Amino acid sequence: MFKQTLHISTSPHLKLGVSTDDIMRNVVWAMLPTSAFAVYAFGLSVFLLLVTSVVAAILTEHLLCRWSGKESTVNDWSAAITGLLLGLTLPPAFPLWMAFVGSVIAIALGKFAFGGLGYNTFNPALVGRAVLQAAFPAAITTWHPAFLEGRFTDIAGSTLALPFMEPTYDAVSGATPLSAFKFDGVAADSADLALGLVSGSAGETCALLIVLGGIYLIARNMMNWRIPVSILLTVYVLSGIMHWVDAEAYPSPVFMLFSGGLMLGAVFMATDMVASPLTAKGVVVYGVLIGLLVVVIRLWGGLPEGVMYAILLANAVSPHIDSALQNRVYGTHKKAKAV
Repeated sequence: MFKQTLHISTSPHLKLGVSTDDIMRNVVWAMLPTSAFAVYAFGLSVFLLLVTSVVAAILTEHLLCRWSGKESTVNDWSAAITGLLLGLTLPPAFPLWMAFVGSVIAIALGKFAFGGLGYNTFNPALVGRAVLQAAFPAAITTWHPAFLEGRFTDIAGSTLALPFMEPTYDAVSGATPLSAFKFDGVAADSADLALGLVSGSAGETCALLIVLGGIYLIARNMMNWRIPVSILLTVYVLSGIMHWVDAEAYPSPVFMLFSGGLMLGAVFMATDMVASPLTAKGVVVYGVLIGLLVVVIRLWGGLPEGVMYAILLANAVSPHIDSALQNRVYGTHKKAKAV
C-alpha cells in the first residue's frame, strides 16, 4: 500500500520545486549590481571589504558546522548573503579586520547560536552590524569620499589597519545626507540620492539598482513584495505628512526614501524569510512597524539613521505578530489558536 508522508519544517516554506539553495543564490545575484556599483564608486577598498566579509562568513559557518559535527552548510549560499549584506552596510574604508570580526559574530551569534538557517530570530547581518556599531563607533561613522581618482589603484590606509590599532584615514568625506540634514538642515539632491552620488555606507549607493534587484526577486516569486512596499509606503506617507506640516524642519518623503540604508534594508534585510512573519496580514503589520520606527528614529531620535534598529526590533516582534494574526482555519469561523 502506497503511504504518503507529510513533512513539516521551519520557514522558508518552498513550493514549485524551488530549493533554499536556489532562492539564496538568486538573492546573491540580485545584490550583485548594487555591489558592483559600490566597487565602482569607492574602488579597491570596498572590493576588499566585501570579499573579506563574505569569506569570513563562509569560513565561520564551515568551521562551526565541522566543530559541532554537522555537515557543512556553506553550499546553501546563506552565509554568502550574510557576509555580502554586512559588507554593504559598512563604511567604504572600514578596517578589514573589523569587518572580519563582524562577519564572525553575524554567523556565530546571529545565526549558528539559534540553530542555523531556518531558526534565527534576527537578521544575522544586522546582528553583526549592531555589534560593530557598539564596539567601533568611531570607525563605523567615518565616511570615505566616492569617485576619487586612483580609487582602483590605491587602497585607503584605514582599510589595511592592523588589528586593535587606530585606523589612519587618508581622506574623510563630510556628513552623510541624513547626518547633514539632521544636524545642519541641508538636504541632498534627490537625483543624487537615487543614483548613489553621495557619501555613506557601501550599500547606500544606487537606490535604483537595489529596487531592480528587488523586482527581480519578486518576479521570480522569491520575495514577499508586501514587506518592502509596506515599509516604503509607510515611510513615504508619514514623512510626507510631517513635511507638509513643516517643510523646513522635516525632509521631503522622497529624501527619506532614497537616503541612508532604507532601500537596502527594506528590500534585502527586512524580507528575511525566517525573521519576518508568515501571514499576509502579518507581513503588512511588520512592514508598517518598521517604517514607523524608521521615521521616528530619523526625525526625533538621537541618531540620523534608524533602519538597523527598526528591523531588529521588528524581528523580535515578528513571532508575536504571527501569533496575533493567524489565518482562519479552513471550514471554521474562528482563527486557529495555539494549543
